[in-house]
Amino acid sequence: MVDLDAVFAFANVAHTGQKRKYTGDDYIVHPMAVSRLVEKNGGSDIQVAAALLHDVVEDTPHTLDEIQDLFGPDVTELVKWLTDTSKSEDGNRAIRKGIDRARLAEAPADAQMIKLADMIDNSITIQICDKSFAKVFMAEMKLLIEAMDKVRSTSLWDDANDIVTKHYAKT
Repeated sequence: MVDLDAVFAFANVAHTGQKRKYTGDDYIVHPMAVSRLVEKNGGSDIQVAAALLHDVVEDTPHTLDEIQDLFGPDVTELVKWLTDTSKSEDGNRAIRKGIDRARLAEAPADAQMIKLADMIDNSITIQICDKSFAKVFMAEMKLLIEAMDKVRSTSLWDDANDIVTKHYAKT
């Protein structure tokens, strides 16, 4: 069993000092929102824990080994799938996002569900605060949704797809 209070405390400390782009909110607001979406849509405690930790390895000095030592292999496996592996030297943004999309298409449904929640939360802020970048983000989101066939027709997939559809209906 995963101690979600301990996971939250770790994620909160890991993201200390980081702020959300556009809003200036403490960064932990985003992983909390993602974890709430996952929980609301029937996610397990392991998925909720991974949602809280989904940006830790990518955005802080903490490692997958550290997460494994603290929270076990199941949480770590999901965080590993959710951590982008593309690097700037791989090419431009489109190439990097393509690499990450191909990898996420192979991810288990539990990880794809968390990624949907992540995109949903990010899309809300981006569409409000950066209409220019929203065009790029929503195109990337559309491709990623299409690639995540293990969660097709789930409530989160439907919600993410609705966000993209509504975006394109407005443009």
